[in-house]
Amino acid sequence: MDDDTLITRLASGDDTALKELFVRHAPWLASRLRSVLPSADVEDVLQETFLAVWRGASGYRPDGAAGGWLWGIARRQAALLLRRRGPAALPLLTEGSAEGSGQGSTGRDPAEVVMARTDLQRAVAALEPADREVWQLMYEQDRPVAETAELTGVPPGTVKSRAHRARRLLRSTLGGVR
Repeated sequence: MDDDTLITRLASGDDTALKELFVRHAPWLASRLRSVLPSADVEDVLQETFLAVWRGASGYRPDGAAGGWLWGIARRQAALLLRRRGPAALPLLTEGSAEGSGQGSTGRDPAEVVMARTDLQRAVAALEPADREVWQLMYEQDRPVAETAELTGVPPGTVKSRAHRARRLLRSTLGGVR
C-alpha cells in the first residue's frame, strides 16, 4: 500500500495506518533530525511529528511525495521545540559528547557562535521593513510562502522576491557566508 493510501486511511481513523507510516518513515526522519537537534530531543520530536500527522491527516493533499509532507511536519516540530526553549538553549555540545570537540555543534567556539548570531540580528534589523517582515515570518517563524503572503497581504511571488532580496543582502552584509 502506498503512503497516500495510508494517510487517507489514517484520516478515516485507521490506527494501523499510523503504525505503518511510522515504521516506514521514522528511521529516515530520525536521521535527518539528528543533523539539526541534539540526540536526546529526536525521539520527542518524532513523537510530536506523528501526533501532528495523526491530527492533520485529513488536511493532507497528495500533490507531492508524502515523505516531503512528513519532513515538513518534523521540521516544524523541531523548530517549535527550539523556539520554546529560546535562543540561549540552542545546543552546545560538551566535551564528553559524541561529536567530541567541546566547541559546539558547528565545531566553532561558542563565543564565535554568539558573535555570528549577533551579527545576523544586526543585519536583519538593517533590512527594509517589508524584507525584514518576510525574513522573520519565513526563516524565524518557519512559515511557508503561502501563509507569509496571506499574513503580509502580498502575492506569493512578491514574498519570494523579498525573501531572495533579504538573503542576498544578508549574505553580502555578513561577508559572503553561504
